[in-house]
Amino acid sequence: MTSANDAWEALLEAHAAVMKQFAAADYWTDLSMREYDVLYALSKCSSPVRLTDLNRHVLLSQPALSRLVDRLACRGLVVRCGDPADGRSVCLSLTPAGRDVQQRVGRAHARDVARAVTASLTPTEIRDLETLCSKLAASSL
Repeated sequence: MTSANDAWEALLEAHAAVMKQFAAADYWTDLSMREYDVLYALSKCSSPVRLTDLNRHVLLSQPALSRLVDRLACRGLVVRCGDPADGRSVCLSLTPAGRDVQQRVGRAHARDVARAVTASLTPTEIRDLETLCSKLAASSL
C-alpha cells in the first residue's frame, strides 16, 4: 500500500508543480485557468452538452460551475439552449467568440505543456505516462 500512496503523492506533487508553472504564464490575461478548463471541455463536445455532463469533465462543484458558466455566457463565450430531450434542462456550447478564445489560449497553453513535459520526460516516458493516466481515469468512471 505504501508504494501506491507514494505514487499518488508523486502524481499530486508533479501536478502542483506544473500547474504553478502554467499559472504564471502570460497568456491567461483574458481568461482564468478554470474558465479555460470549461471552454476546453466544451470544445471537445460535438454537440451542446448539459451542465451535469460538463461537470464530469471539470474540477468544480455544480454550483461553482454554474456561476462560472453564467460569467462566460455574460461575456459572450458560451451560449445556453434548450435540451431537446428534456425541456427542463439547458445545454451549453461555445459561441464563435468562445471558440476563438479557447483556441488562442489553447495554442499557447499547448506549447507550454509540451515544453514542460518534454523537458523532463523521454518520448517513451511520455507514452507511458499517457497510458498510466488513461488507465487510472478509466478505472474511476
